[in-house]
Amino acid sequence: MALKATIFKATLQLADMDRGVYVDHAVTLARHPSETDERMMVRLLAYALHAPPGTQHGALEFAKGLWDTDEPELWQKDLTGQIVHWIDVGQPDERRLLRASGRAARVTVLSHGASTPIWWSGIANRIARAGNVAVWQIPAAQAQALAGLARRGMQLQVSVQDGTVWVGDGERSVEIVPQRLTR
Repeated sequence: MALKATIFKATLQLADMDRGVYVDHAVTLARHPSETDERMMVRLLAYALHAPPGTQHGALEFAKGLWDTDEPELWQKDLTGQIVHWIDVGQPDERRLLRASGRAARVTVLSHGASTPIWWSGIANRIARAGNVAVWQIPAAQAQALAGLARRGMQLQVSVQDGTVWVGDGERSVEIVPQRLTR
């Protein structure tokens, strides 16, 4: 018998002063049995960091990136169906990133493992050719602390100012400082 995904629901109160985005979102996440809380929470963080202020240029949606190699973890499509923003979590291989850079106007990767520097050093020169790919590292300890906020029902406040992100649930707060690996 195959294991089923576990459903998590989150209410995000987003105050992104860097982008001027102040919105509330009700988000439903399906966590695959092979996915950790850490990875799922980094996906949720990616959503918060890239949620558009409105849907006039298309909404940001969770895709099937964990199950389908032709889709990212999240994507924003415009009203014609063209991919505006492709967002991956983890350490995708260079072929996937180069293929994504040809399909989308922007590609963003949030990598969160302790092995990120090793992965990045192996592909950095080849990815540099694609000018629309931005790679960010979430420090491993910060990603692990973020996983501690995971609950089946979450009410999270996300504040972004000067490149620093604070994610809190009313009792605990996690500070995250993403580090950009691409120019």
